[in-house]
Amino acid sequence: MMALFNFGKKKEEEKKASACACGCAARGAENSTSHCCPEAKDGICCIKVLGAGCKSCHEQYENVKQAVEAMGLSVKVEYITDMQKVMEYGVMRMPAIVVNEQVVSMGKVLKAADVEKLLHKFGC
Repeated sequence: MMALFNFGKKKEEEKKASACACGCAARGAENSTSHCCPEAKDGICCIKVLGAGCKSCHEQYENVKQAVEAMGLSVKVEYITDMQKVMEYGVMRMPAIVVNEQVVSMGKVLKAADVEKLLHKFGC
């Protein structure tokens, strides 16, 4: 019986321990609107594209990479297709873009220029 209670507690601890690509514990932060890494050079420490691996999702990934390159940012863009990880962000429509662990776009493919505009809101 006790194992059931420990199992739930362990899952809760795992959620708090998960981190973004920069190594901070933003996923477990209580204030989800706070900046992931205040010391991040460009105001952005991590960018993720969440998708199912379809053509539209891959196109979004490429557009985000193109925007990051055009802006001269030194941030690696992650492409996440693991549905368990996607669901942790509460995303129901894909593709989605996550910046500093905040979902900033979902359900549509943004052009590279639109992604740049979106990233400028983070002080870049």
